[in-house]
Amino acid sequence: MNYNKVIIAGRIVQEIELRYTPGGKAVCDISIAINRKTKHEGQEPTEDVTFCPVTLWGRTAEIVHQYAGKGQPLFVEGRIVQESWQDKTTGDKRSKLKIVADNIQLLGSKGEKPAQSNQHQQGGHPLPQAGPPSNPVRQQTETPAQEETEDIPF
Repeated sequence: MNYNKVIIAGRIVQEIELRYTPGGKAVCDISIAINRKTKHEGQEPTEDVTFCPVTLWGRTAEIVHQYAGKGQPLFVEGRIVQESWQDKTTGDKRSKLKIVADNIQLLGSKGEKPAQSNQHQQGGHPLPQAGPPSNPVRQQTETPAQEETEDIPF
């Protein structure tokens, strides 16, 4: 059995550059910084940072380019791929692991870069969401119009 699924949440490291393939498909490569705080007995707390390269395709790439930027928190669900190439200067074979995003969710508060849509699935349309998610994997199905017509009990 094979299973290739990755879920990460972190902050976008650099400004996003959107490109298009000769066939017209949008693509962007970003890096996500994931911080982990640790404290060992008798020592000061330390913070480790892992940088994960992520490739976004299609409408997902366009949405992240339009609504997110450097420092924006981002939730990414995808798969690991290994990229291999030959170094042009030394001729050595090189490789790296990266994540290809299937689903993303823009995270953060209203004070951060505004977004019309907080979730997007590869190949689909943006999914509206009201307020911060309690579970970033769960997708909201109500539209903003439906939410406005409901009575609030307080």
